[in-house]
Amino acid sequence: MKRFIDVFFSFFIILILAPLIVLAGFVVRTKIGAPVLFKQQRPGQYGEAFYLYKFRTMTNEKDKNGKLLPDEQRLTNLGTLFRKYSLDELPQLFNVLKGDMSLVGPRPLLMEYLALYTEEQRLRHKVRPGITGWAQVNGRNAITWEEKFKLDFWYVKNQSILLDCKILLITIVKVIKREGINSRDSVSMMKFTGSKEVL
Repeated sequence: MKRFIDVFFSFFIILILAPLIVLAGFVVRTKIGAPVLFKQQRPGQYGEAFYLYKFRTMTNEKDKNGKLLPDEQRLTNLGTLFRKYSLDELPQLFNVLKGDMSLVGPRPLLMEYLALYTEEQRLRHKVRPGITGWAQVNGRNAITWEEKFKLDFWYVKNQSILLDCKILLITIVKVIKREGINSRDSVSMMKFTGSKEVL
């Protein structure tokens, strides 16, 4: 049932938002350049790797030594706007259609984190990762990694269609109110060891 709902609603949303998705891609291509999409390997269900897609929000500017500049220096005004309204997440609807992700589930982190998980933290991979999740509607970037993992674990144990609907409704409200939006992608900016965070 969950997979049926994911496919039905992601396809429906893509149809409804098709003009916006095309326009967003055109603006990214014009203002930031190619490629329009940012893709990165993330662990999916059972830890299997897949490519997550987002609209690009940063340039590829490098310093004199050929190293990428810090994220905050490469983040464009357009990128800030996209993140503010979560427009950069729209391509993940295609990840949902493909079966890599669900509309609701623990957010997929980086592949390199897999070796650092505790046994309990690994349970987040028993389900498909989501575009939004229980941790995102209960603090998002305002809570610690340890708290996020506990919320993810709670979701895995208590997931239901009703809970997913609740999370989706709260997500819509938070996006409209722009709550918990960070100017940078915390996944790409932060690494953790156990429950600690290192910028």
